[in-house]
Parts: sequence; C-alpha cells; structure tokens
Amino acid sequence: MSTSTARTPGRVRVRAVYPGSFDPFTPGHLDVVDRARGLFDEVVVLVAVNSIKQPSADEEERAAAVRAVLPVGWTSVTVAAWSGLTSAYCRRHDVGVIVRGVRNTSDLQTEYRLAAMNQSLGVPTVFLPAQPELAAVSSTAVRTLGKLPSSARP
Repeated sequence: MSTSTARTPGRVRVRAVYPGSFDPFTPGHLDVVDRARGLFDEVVVLVAVNSIKQPSADEEERAAAVRAVLPVGWTSVTVAAWSGLTSAYCRRHDVGVIVRGVRNTSDLQTEYRLAAMNQSLGVPTVFLPAQPELAAVSSTAVRTLGKLPSSARP
C-alpha cells in the first residue's frame, strides 16, 4: 500500500498504536498492522498485559514473537511491551490514535466501549474491519488448534 500522501511535507506526523495481548499474533493481526501502516506514519504494536487473560508467555516473549513475524521492510512499525493503560502509553509516547481490528458485531460492541473510554481520556480510536477470509480466526482458536493433535485438526 502506498503511503506517499501520508508523508506530505508540512503535514503533522501521526503515530498510531495497535494494542492487544497477541497470544499468539495471527494473520488477522498482521493484516491490521499492514493496513494501519498505510494510514499512519508510524505504528506501534503494543503487546499488553491483560489481567483477565492467562497468556501462554509473558509480554516480552510475546513482543519478541511479534517482531519475528513482521516483514523486515516494515520500518515504520515497531513493537513494545506495556503493562499500563493504552491511553497512558499514548500520552507518554506522543501517540495520536489507537487502532483496533474488529471481526464481528460482538467485537465492535466491546471495542466501542473501550474506544469511548479512551476518547474521554483524549485518545481517539480507528476501527479496521477484518478481511472476510480472516474474520473467523482468533488467537483463542489458534491456541486451541495448536494444542490439538494434528489428526484432530481440520
């Protein structure tokens, strides 16, 4: 995707953050990052700590796994681990927008509530709908399939 218009001289550079637990980082996540890097000057994949979830690895290990799958040419994309509120990260690191991928209406309802909270804290959210062929893939499904014996996988 060409980003030449996003880098017009005199235009304010916009940094975006794409937060998530990324346990694991799926093809859908990669697609959201790819599309976000076409919209914003810089994208930070923010590997977050979610106290509700029981991740298979700590945030630093998950961040390293994300770095390992990002194409080398994606120089405008970085990865960071963070254990606080996403809005606090945004304020501390001069990030102007949060990017969230949504697969379905359930995701949208949940994400809308988070977006409203983050907006009240001064950080807007941009939703990117999942590509139809990736909408059914979730980290939970990938983890579950990864634990099944290969004979039981579809």
